Amino acid sequence: MSIGFLRQALNALQRQSRRRTPHRVNQWFKWLSPGLSIKRWLLISVGGVLLAGLGFAISLKLTPIFWAIQLLKDLLGLITNILPYYISGPVVLLCGLLLLLWGQTRTVSSITQVFRQEGDEELIDVLMAHRRLNRGPKIVVIGGGTGLSTLLRGLKTYSANTTAVVTVADDGGSSGRLRREIGVLPPGDIRNCLAALADEEKLLTELFQYRFRAGDGLTGHSFGNLFLTALSDITGDLERAIAASSKVLAVRGQVLPATLSDVRLWAELADGRRIEGESNITAAGGNVVKIGCIPENPPGLPAAIKAIKEADYIIMGPGSLYTSVIPNLLVKEIADAIAASVAPRIYVCNIMTQPGETAGYSVADHIRAIDAACEKPLFNAVLVHKKSPSARALIRYAEQNSHPVFLDREAVSLLGRRIVLANVMHEDETGCVRHDSQRLARVLLRWYGGTHHGK
Repeated sequence: MSIGFLRQALNALQRQSRRRTPHRVNQWFKWLSPGLSIKRWLLISVGGVLLAGLGFAISLKLTPIFWAIQLLKDLLGLITNILPYYISGPVVLLCGLLLLLWGQTRTVSSITQVFRQEGDEELIDVLMAHRRLNRGPKIVVIGGGTGLSTLLRGLKTYSANTTAVVTVADDGGSSGRLRREIGVLPPGDIRNCLAALADEEKLLTELFQYRFRAGDGLTGHSFGNLFLTALSDITGDLERAIAASSKVLAVRGQVLPATLSDVRLWAELADGRRIEGESNITAAGGNVVKIGCIPENPPGLPAAIKAIKEADYIIMGPGSLYTSVIPNLLVKEIADAIAASVAPRIYVCNIMTQPGETAGYSVADHIRAIDAACEKPLFNAVLVHKKSPSARALIRYAEQNSHPVFLDREAVSLLGRRIVLANVMHEDETGCVRHDSQRLARVLLRWYGGTHHGK
């Protein structure tokens, strides 16, 4: 009878909670999830209150234990005289649990209101997401330009242990002007990566990406570039400036330059010309046969090398082959660390060829260019987009002498690379083709999971 009554009471309570506050009850029980380090501190707090009360009573010679036992005995005797034990026991137990739960949730609610704004998600959800992200794999992504920031935007939803190793060879636009006029390392690609990894701080991210449209000497500059330039001067180098900016933007992961040296790219074209400067290489409109940098062997940033050595997963690209991906690999210490890594390594091939860099290139040509620049194979798989763009996009890109990168399977296999085919493209209403950040990250993490569990 007692078991049946208890079951009925619990069922009634469950039905009532479902009708009134199912979401709130669910949020309460999340606090009991393992690994949050919450339950132990609640128990310690309760124990502290009991001990403090006991000590206070003893100091006043109130013999608290005797009186507490006597009071409890009288109270229980009164209750059992009114109600049988098989009814009064479960009722008292249930009341105690409800009071404890109510008191703790109200306490936690009062505390969390201080730490979150109206409309934000529940603190317990934030804690659980934080725990999940911090347990994610250590991912190192190498590249630059819009391709790298697109990938990072997707990866940050899977892991907070992401490191972006970014080229500092840019000499065009706002970055190029700051580099020539002030002598700082180009901050543009780094700024884009910081914004991509920002933890949904919308206003700060928009401020960081804001580009001035007027003003003597300000036109064309982005606020983030000027901010990083000023911080570099204050802190002494770009690495410290990036670390400070990461705190402001609540970045998930870290962004590191491949080197702190003032690197300048050069390229030899098929027609015999030698072009210097990252922006000039693309503008020259020739076929690159060899690429290098000045100084010839720039030292790698120690933090970037350490991140590569400790990585669980290394991704190269997407991005401009000769001006975003390969410049990082011209830092010999970076290339050597990648080659020595036992982690899965994959290259994300571009969807379209790029005039002035990779016109007419197939997937195998991209791989050969990286192998030739580094004089060693650095990755064991290549991710290739599976589906062709729309006719509208093909016409638009054909007018610019750009075409889909052809997958020559046999040649790629002969180069010893595994092919990962997937639909990772986003095409907007104008026919502009880009990698879809969420699809790309999902495919890359799925492939990593397959190789990781297959060991």
